[in-house]
Amino acid sequence: MRDFKSRGDIDRLLKGQRPVSKGPGKVGVGLSLAGFFFCSALVISFLLPVGKRTPELQQPVSVSASASPPVAESPSPVARRPLHKVINGAIKQGQTFTDALSAKGLSHHLIHQLARALRPHLNFRKIPAGATFQATMAKSGDLHRFLYQASPLESYEVIPKGTGYQVAKHEVPIERRVEKIAGKLKSSLFESMDALGEKPELTIQLVNIFLWDFDFNSNAQLGDQFRLLVEKEYGGGKFLRYGKILIAQYETRKKTYTGIYFKTQRGKGDYYTVNGRSVRKTFLRSPVRFTRISSRYSHRRRHPVLGGVKPHLAVDYAAPHGTPVWAVADGVVLSAGRNGGNGKSILIRHRLGYRTMYNHLSRFARRIRKGARVRQKQVIGYVGSTGLATGSHLDYRVIKNGRFVNPLTQKFIPGDPIPKSQRARFRRLHDQLVKQLQSTSTPATARSQPRHPEADS
Repeated sequence: MRDFKSRGDIDRLLKGQRPVSKGPGKVGVGLSLAGFFFCSALVISFLLPVGKRTPELQQPVSVSASASPPVAESPSPVARRPLHKVINGAIKQGQTFTDALSAKGLSHHLIHQLARALRPHLNFRKIPAGATFQATMAKSGDLHRFLYQASPLESYEVIPKGTGYQVAKHEVPIERRVEKIAGKLKSSLFESMDALGEKPELTIQLVNIFLWDFDFNSNAQLGDQFRLLVEKEYGGGKFLRYGKILIAQYETRKKTYTGIYFKTQRGKGDYYTVNGRSVRKTFLRSPVRFTRISSRYSHRRRHPVLGGVKPHLAVDYAAPHGTPVWAVADGVVLSAGRNGGNGKSILIRHRLGYRTMYNHLSRFARRIRKGARVRQKQVIGYVGSTGLATGSHLDYRVIKNGRFVNPLTQKFIPGDPIPKSQRARFRRLHDQLVKQLQSTSTPATARSQPRHPEADS
């Protein structure tokens, strides 16, 4: 310290000011620097809060000339404030675009501006329920960014630009895969499919292929096996929806049913059996989907209401009240109204001397009246319990040439065959799909188009 002429020089040095004393030479300069760093460390240690002093500053240590003083750990309240406010929302059932955004506190002026920017891209009269949006607001309260997710594959980004807004459309590419699914019937077909991780829509697709040949209400048994190749569509790695079932097999203890998707004309396709005949026949096997047979066709059955043993020339399908009932074939309605103990009843005339009757309905479908023409699988009424019925069910009858026959044992006219000129192509497709279906490996995925060999035929 003797190199400094006065304490004022030290004070000036600590304050960053130049000492007034002249330099004492090299040795004096070295001692001066050492004294400066020691004093600096000492002063800083006293400036820090007691709880925040490091052990190194609580004891005399040597300090490097390049060392920086410690910074307080507690951030300021300003640093903790978010720079933006994010508002998330979704369009609920029955809501409009304006209602959904207003419910989240967005101003009417901003909503008007957003709607104006998006109007060329969206039909605001058909905003789907479930569509989501995200508004990111700047600290000033102005819009920083608005993102509208119309679907998993389509979104719109709105950002301010100049005095208006700029809209950018983002689309997620669709990835199509062909996947193999196989299982065994352990309870219902719905539950068996669900156990494999598949959705009810696929079960309905599978059943619709075999509606003309197989009655899942009466013929399905535990242990039955099913196999199929189906197209699936993915977007952003997430499953979106099912495409076509390319081939399906349902194996019972007595028989294996096969349906193969084949295009006989460009843009038109249908399902065919292994013999090349359309799976579609003149009659469906059942007038209702996924119900239980509660009473079969019989000439001797004890009547549940009237008592005694009487003929039951029908098949009863137990089903919940309001279950849709189909016409099993094309035809003309002969009558639709109340019919004594049959309750609300419909009688339809079909080709080749067939008539069908549907009894105990709760109500009729629209435009079902005498003289109306109906198509196969058209909904004609709904299950009920009108007339002499102990519970909700459908009484279904088939009349052939004036006599009641058992609906479950009738052999109906097979579907149209594939034209001779296309049978060789169908055979090649059949062999390829069956081999793929029976393979133990999973079919390759298709990233840009369906892998069905006839997709572009």
